[in-house]
Amino acid sequence: MRARIWEEVVVIPTYTTGEPNANPMFFENRVYQGSSGRVYPYPIIESVGDTKEDRPYTAVFLENDYLKVMVLPQLGGRIHRIIDKSTGEDAVYYNEVIKPALVGLLGPWISGGIEFNWPQHHRPTTFMPVSYLINEYAADGKVSVQLGDTDRMYGSKSVATISLYDHKAYVEITGQLFNPTQFSQTFLWWANPAIAVNDYTQSIFPPDVHAVMDHGKRDVSSFPIATGIYYKHDYSEGVDISRYKNIPVPTSYMAYHSDYDFVGSYDHQKQTGILHVADHHISPGKKQWTWGCGDFGKAWDRNLTDENGPYIELMTGVFTDNQPDFSFLEPGEEKTFTQYFFPYKHAPRIINATKDVLLSLDEQSNLSLYVTSPADLRLVVASSTGQYLINKPLTLKSAEYYETKLKSNKKPYTISVLTVEGETLLSSTIQDTEERPTLPEPAKAIPEPKCIETLEELYLAAVHLQQYRHATFRSEPYFEEALRRDPKDYRCNTAYGELLLRRGLFERSETFFWTAIERATKHNPNPADGKAYTLLGLCLFHQQRYQEAYDAFYKAIWDGKQQEQGFLHLGMLEIRKRHFQEAESFLQQALIRNSNNLTVRSYLALTKHEQGNHLAAEEQRKEILKIDPFDAFALAATHKESGTEETSFRYLALAAFYADVGMYERAYAVLLPVESNNSMVSYYKAYYAIQLGDEKEAEALLKHAESLKDSTFFPNTLDDLKVLEALASTYEQLWKVHYLLGMYWYDKREYQRAKDAWECANRHNSRHAKTLRCLSLVYFNQDGDQEKAIRALEQAFRLDSQDDRMLYELDQLYKKCARAPQQRKAFLEQHPDLVFRRDDLLIEYITLLNLNQAYERARELELSHSFHPWEGGEGKIAAQYVITHIELARQQTDGKQAIALLKQALSYPENLHEGRLEGNKDNEIHYLLGCLFEQEKNHELAFFHWNMAVRGELTASGVLYYYDQSPHQLLYKGLALRKLGRETEAVRCFDELLEHGTNHMNDVVQIDYFAVSLPDLQVFTEDLSKRNRIHCHFLIGLGNLGRNNLKEAEEAFRKVLELDPAHSEAKRMFLSIV
Repeated sequence: MRARIWEEVVVIPTYTTGEPNANPMFFENRVYQGSSGRVYPYPIIESVGDTKEDRPYTAVFLENDYLKVMVLPQLGGRIHRIIDKSTGEDAVYYNEVIKPALVGLLGPWISGGIEFNWPQHHRPTTFMPVSYLINEYAADGKVSVQLGDTDRMYGSKSVATISLYDHKAYVEITGQLFNPTQFSQTFLWWANPAIAVNDYTQSIFPPDVHAVMDHGKRDVSSFPIATGIYYKHDYSEGVDISRYKNIPVPTSYMAYHSDYDFVGSYDHQKQTGILHVADHHISPGKKQWTWGCGDFGKAWDRNLTDENGPYIELMTGVFTDNQPDFSFLEPGEEKTFTQYFFPYKHAPRIINATKDVLLSLDEQSNLSLYVTSPADLRLVVASSTGQYLINKPLTLKSAEYYETKLKSNKKPYTISVLTVEGETLLSSTIQDTEERPTLPEPAKAIPEPKCIETLEELYLAAVHLQQYRHATFRSEPYFEEALRRDPKDYRCNTAYGELLLRRGLFERSETFFWTAIERATKHNPNPADGKAYTLLGLCLFHQQRYQEAYDAFYKAIWDGKQQEQGFLHLGMLEIRKRHFQEAESFLQQALIRNSNNLTVRSYLALTKHEQGNHLAAEEQRKEILKIDPFDAFALAATHKESGTEETSFRYLALAAFYADVGMYERAYAVLLPVESNNSMVSYYKAYYAIQLGDEKEAEALLKHAESLKDSTFFPNTLDDLKVLEALASTYEQLWKVHYLLGMYWYDKREYQRAKDAWECANRHNSRHAKTLRCLSLVYFNQDGDQEKAIRALEQAFRLDSQDDRMLYELDQLYKKCARAPQQRKAFLEQHPDLVFRRDDLLIEYITLLNLNQAYERARELELSHSFHPWEGGEGKIAAQYVITHIELARQQTDGKQAIALLKQALSYPENLHEGRLEGNKDNEIHYLLGCLFEQEKNHELAFFHWNMAVRGELTASGVLYYYDQSPHQLLYKGLALRKLGRETEAVRCFDELLEHGTNHMNDVVQIDYFAVSLPDLQVFTEDLSKRNRIHCHFLIGLGNLGRNNLKEAEEAFRKVLELDPAHSEAKRMFLSIV
């Protein structure tokens, strides 16, 4: 059959999620997948439900004789299913339900199929609709669906084309990545196929992959046999980590290097697998992620599916080899690539592959070929002396395999697959011995600016931090240190000016560009690099100093590298003057430099239209749609819609496209069909009405905008800024304009400007809760004024007492300001409905119950509520569950009941939706069980549990960031050692606690440079050095408790509780003494 494509409504059982939160979230220091977890201007969804309902989805199906592919544009454009029709098996993990868990950047994320992650991992829009277009049949015998998406954070665009051909047994994915913005952007692309796994599953990496690396290349392991500690698990005996069954803990690994084009997975029982093929020169990324085969992983499997079991993610990176590893996309640039996925069979150990043929050779010399296209081939196996071991012609159909066994295994020999014309398709030489290269060194953290020796290294460090979107290290201090040493350094002035310009700090940035130009033109007026002139032109353009901008852009085009952007903006400035012929000339020059620059093409079509050349304008629009079928300008001109992508953002961008060249009538007209429930749309229209001299219409629009309820559309672009600032300067009484302006500035880290804007908004409307909530962030995070922050947030919550997020933040603020747990508990008990809406708030309440020794009530809630943790934030409810059962056991007078409670604490009920990590040794529980069995005169079980309690390589560590064991477990290890008569080892545990606490008390602490996941959705900053002091006092208390220095222990725990009254473990230890 010929390949075919169609749309069909499918019904999929779907679990519910919460609604997007209308409070803007500024997660300035959140770490997500090794880079910034910033979400603004997107709203977040903070909850997923347990209610399942049948929900219709419009699916796109592609099918030929070999494969059937299902795509879901409503869920990020993911491939939901690939069926291998030759076996009837699913080639990728097929999840029969849509069961989101809190894994995504913005919250909900689902497992299964192939997810396309861009411009970061996981993609922001993974759980959102994207635009799509079906191409029913092309001349080259294929059908395809194109999926378009625009990133609201930075403005980059992507088009992914998924294709099936008539006679080919592979899925082709062609990617196009565009940067239509005025600035360089960064991106990565990871296609993320999920693979069903079992004890027979193996990840198939190329034969030259001998080392794999963790996120950020912070750690390294040999591969496939791991021989050391990796992800805190001991593989020192030599363990094959290409096998799912051998990895008990959540683990990522990425190939350090490979010269091969493939990566895949294979089920040795079914004898089937899936392979990815792409040119390794631009697709070096080869990664495996697993939740692990232990209890922890099984819990996450249950969180993400009902019946379909465990999976791994076998990720394939383009223009990236690690996470994070971002590449640049220059203004106007398009990057393209092609990836292939296909099922295969009877090929257990692939040694080489292309999209058309793969070659497998296992350790028993079984040789097999598999082809995805009809092929007449010749298989040649030749010894090093030229003797043919095999020289056989083969004719294979698509999705067929050929197997044989080599009769001689004398090495070296070469296996080649050739066409009948003699062209080599694949060739691999099998050596007698294999040299394994030395393992690469892990990456090293960038030092503090003052510790970096040269200006160049400071500049490169700053660029790297920007490029990799580092979550906690900022580029500014590195630029500032460089400019302190050399105030006129060209590169640092240019780059720092660009950083300020991106934020909308036009006047500040201008100074740096002029300084850069002064240095560059010191010896002659024609510098080798003209980027400072281009950026100066943009800076002046945004300040509406158009003639000065014109001069700067004209000078910029003296540098060939700047001509594309220079000619583009010269053309735009000529359009402003309605000099359309001159504009066309400039734009043609820009197009010569980059024929796929869609902004250039759009303005070129506009100039032709304005000159009356409508046919040429239409041809230009058609060319645009060939490149990007979702281009807003071309679609608007042809009165077509681009599908399901969020409309307000697209329309505002198109309106700004016209406004940038002074065509306010068209800008206004673009927004007429947009629904008016978005304040930003009304503000844009009002601004354009003012430019057109229609004050009456503007005032009506402004009044309407101010009356609208808060939406989840937050301002982010320079165009948003210009509209809001223009309105704010003319109409100070427009409180909502100032509220939105404050959001913009806070996100850009211009905190004083944000504060001024929000305080102005509050003066004109003191009853807007979200303004007060935002002010509390400034007062606490920037001003350090705890009382003022509390007053603002308390007033906000009084005004909107049904906002559960606001209640959570208010309780967290109380917690950070050391409010007594009894007071916090009483406060939350005034709002039970809100507490039960949020898992994080309910966990805080359960924690407060435990702190107030209300253990029975805590246990009741722990066992009756269904919790849903964020990935990376596991352990909070599990910790309280354990504390509850331990303390209830301590209260028992019946030893058997106490033992039963402690044994319950060793495993978690499914409603917690968490599993125990393999490294969690539960030292305290086993120590207490040993003591109880000792009381019961059962010495055999007592010694068994004490021996269990001394397991694990526990150390007195620093402040905890992830789901590690609390250091109090080291105390119980020491106490168990004492029970076993190993006093010297016990004292060593206690002394380690004391020494660490004493030696590190005054450390200045910051978040680890290589942190991978800090998922807490906290908006109030943490004093990490204070947190460290609390931790060190706690360690000192533990060490003294082990040493039986009870007075010193009590004093240390008292200090902890003075600084942090909600420190659960310190409270327990304190109560055990007093």
